Amino acid sequence: MGDHKEQPLRVGAAVRRRRRALDLTLAVVAERSGLSVPFLSQIENDRARPSRSSLEKVADALRTTAVELLAAADPASSVDLVRAEDLEPGPVPHVRSLVRGHHQMHASEFIGDHDAGREFQYRNDQLMYVADGAVEIEAEGRAYRLGRGDTLYLTGGVRHRWRATVPDTRLIVVAVAEHIEAVRDRRGR
Repeated sequence: MGDHKEQPLRVGAAVRRRRRALDLTLAVVAERSGLSVPFLSQIENDRARPSRSSLEKVADALRTTAVELLAAADPASSVDLVRAEDLEPGPVPHVRSLVRGHHQMHASEFIGDHDAGREFQYRNDQLMYVADGAVEIEAEGRAYRLGRGDTLYLTGGVRHRWRATVPDTRLIVVAVAEHIEAVRDRRGR
């Protein structure tokens, strides 16, 4: 009850909605992502489950994040339990959504390292919390070293990248969802 273990997460409808909202064809998304039209069609029709890498390529082509696509994959519910064992086994690094559905916030847990060259920029504010290990985050031209229990708050629009500096690092990222208009005039108007 409420565990949502019955069905694997399906992102096809979220990918299709986002593509159509941007008025893009499958061919354009294929060109931007480097993936084939047939594979993208299979993803949209939930006949194929993209790898994390493929989902990131699709998300980049759709000018969003893999986390946002995953968050939009399930219908919203008022109470949703995400268990630690819901993380699919596989090689490190992993990323899992800690909040499922289309909500006003999203949270993700990153385990291990990831593509340290990938730059992120979210429209709304976010908080990065180191649950275990250590990370280095580059933001606004400065490098911040964070250890277990440290947090870094980034206002919307700040470009940043991060990398784990020790093995088995766990980074929690909590942010106001991209579909929420939480951006305010930073000049005080």
